[in-house]
Amino acid sequence: MVELIIAEKPKAAQRIAESLAEGKVVKKGVHGVYYYEISRGKNDIIVACAVGHLFGLAEKEKKKGMAYPVFDVEWKPLYETTKTAAFSKKYYDMLKKLSKDATTFTVSCDYDIEGSTLGMNIIRFICKQKDARRMKFSTLTKPDLIQAYESVSQSLDWGQAHAGETRHELDWYWGINLSRALTSAIKKAGLFKILSIGRVQGPALQIIVQREKEIKAFKPQPFWQLELQGKVKNGELTALHEKDKFWDKKEADLVYAKVKGKNGTISEVKRDEFQQQTPYPFDLTTLQTEAYRCFGAPPKATLEIAQELYTSGLISYPRTSSQQLPPTIGYSKIIAALSQQENYSALCKRLLAKGGLKPNNGKKTDPAHPAIYPTGLKPKSLDKRGQRIYDLIARRFLATFADAATRETVSARIDVNKEIFVAAGTTTKYRGWHEFYGPYARFKEEELPQVTKGETVVVKKLELLAKETKPPARYTEASIIRELEKRNLGTKATRAEIIDTLHKRGYVNGRAIEATDLGIKIVETLGKYSPEIIDEELTRHFEGEMEEIQEDKKKGEDVLEEAKGVLVKILDSFKKKEKGIGDELITATKESETKENTIGRCPVCGEGTLMMKRGKFGRFIACSCYPDCKATFKLPSNGLVKNTDKVCETCKHPVITVIRSARKPQEVCINPDCQSKISPDARKLIRQNENSSCKKCGEGKMVLRRSVYGSFLGCDKFPKCRNIVKINGGIR
Repeated sequence: MVELIIAEKPKAAQRIAESLAEGKVVKKGVHGVYYYEISRGKNDIIVACAVGHLFGLAEKEKKKGMAYPVFDVEWKPLYETTKTAAFSKKYYDMLKKLSKDATTFTVSCDYDIEGSTLGMNIIRFICKQKDARRMKFSTLTKPDLIQAYESVSQSLDWGQAHAGETRHELDWYWGINLSRALTSAIKKAGLFKILSIGRVQGPALQIIVQREKEIKAFKPQPFWQLELQGKVKNGELTALHEKDKFWDKKEADLVYAKVKGKNGTISEVKRDEFQQQTPYPFDLTTLQTEAYRCFGAPPKATLEIAQELYTSGLISYPRTSSQQLPPTIGYSKIIAALSQQENYSALCKRLLAKGGLKPNNGKKTDPAHPAIYPTGLKPKSLDKRGQRIYDLIARRFLATFADAATRETVSARIDVNKEIFVAAGTTTKYRGWHEFYGPYARFKEEELPQVTKGETVVVKKLELLAKETKPPARYTEASIIRELEKRNLGTKATRAEIIDTLHKRGYVNGRAIEATDLGIKIVETLGKYSPEIIDEELTRHFEGEMEEIQEDKKKGEDVLEEAKGVLVKILDSFKKKEKGIGDELITATKESETKENTIGRCPVCGEGTLMMKRGKFGRFIACSCYPDCKATFKLPSNGLVKNTDKVCETCKHPVITVIRSARKPQEVCINPDCQSKISPDARKLIRQNENSSCKKCGEGKMVLRRSVYGSFLGCDKFPKCRNIVKINGGIR
């Protein structure tokens, strides 16, 4: 009798094995794919893993070209359909081999829709079983894993699994069919370019485009403010006229003339003390928005880091919608464990001494998992990004148990020749939870000097400030995720990926998210010819349907049949208007490509425009006046390159932005010989090392090379030898 426990990822499999073993853990495997043999009681157990999804949807019979609609799909191993997933075959084969000798099967993938779908597919397609046992846990700590194993469910969580399967099929139907329709339309207009849209991406793009149109249509309105700077007995203060904004300049001028040269008197002093309640525990969206506020961390990166912290056993499962921490997690136990870490020791001891621990739970819940919390395990080795996110989660957890903070607003009304000005300031009287949240509790402290009623205010300066209203702010990566959640579009785990996809497709750009001309044109065209594609009500309808599948109130096949009917109707109408849609999209596409590839004015000939091009050896920049001007510049072999409107202050060449995975966007001058890239110390290093023997291979010589990032010394035996010596951080 052998039990096969299937984990979602390698690190999770290791933690499960080490937690459940009642003896030695035997690690086995080949080609870098490992599994664990353990014993627990009388049971012989093998713990093996996948690497995330091993299966994806694909057409049963591939149709030629851009034919649509297509609905005949099946699950296939990802390594068969996706080149980048070729590595997953090793895990697929290992699970297949191990399943042959197993008599009992237990799924221990993440307890959510995606984990349940993955587990179901492994059980039915690899293990050839109709059902399996299911472990459910929110942390990868030993006590929780033992508890999950001892209270294992005897059946898969079919509600979640079927909801996940239905979501995948719905997204496939929408994504493939609508993307083919768009691509076919633009092809018929005379240009072949892959265009794509998705079930949630369409409405998400429309939200961003609507904001962009509001910004472009915005007409600033002028207004005026009267500000005085005054001196009182105990200091100085600044006050605005109580009307705040004057929309009529004449009225503002009259008041200005009335008070100019006059001093004021304090006519009223008011103090308002208020309690600032402790924050709620983190759900995923709030964690992502706080990480963006505090560190500028992209939501997608925050989720990836949080997932790593989870698989390392340091925090609970991050893909949760809950803002509630139930007593069953053991508040005192976790806080006592955190007290062993120097950063939190004093704070934890204060909470434990306080007794009666109760978090300030929010309203949002999740049937599968509680809010995000630290497990208490001490991190052993985290990089800077991991340390930041862990600290944010740990401090947020502690802050939810702390006292409310007390803040006080003091306002003073100043009478200047019967015109009232108001000065106000807010300060923290009792820090409460601010101390626990540490550097993440950022609140403006504006203290007014002590004043009393009847006191004279000597007006040192009076200004009539001319201002104008500002357009609505663009969405950030964090605020758009909040907006999608508010509108019930997408899921907690997919919203960041949706925005990332819109960036990759060139529909939006920038951290302050701006809809591109192409993105705007797609929304305008679809809104004119096929508005259902970007209709958020339709998307929200199907989100609700999938929730009902999860709750076993509806069947997936019924929802899919409904979706097919809706799509067929949309696509039939689309086909009749293909030519018009294509004609409208083609102009925007060409203009967008030209705009994206334009780098700036050619500094060599002064007449041409530098354009990004792709050649036999990759990307490069060339002058539009070729062959009269043969100016060319190299581009990095990897990363996304975006133009800017900036020019290098040193050499006057255009500046580009290079965006690479897991790194901050980097602005660089395209001129490899720019003097700003080689300091005097760098020149000395070049003289000392150029033409010296390569210390790595011993055969080559170190020669000076140049890239967009600057100069560096590299072995002349490249690519056989890849030894480099950095100069001024020349290779990054």
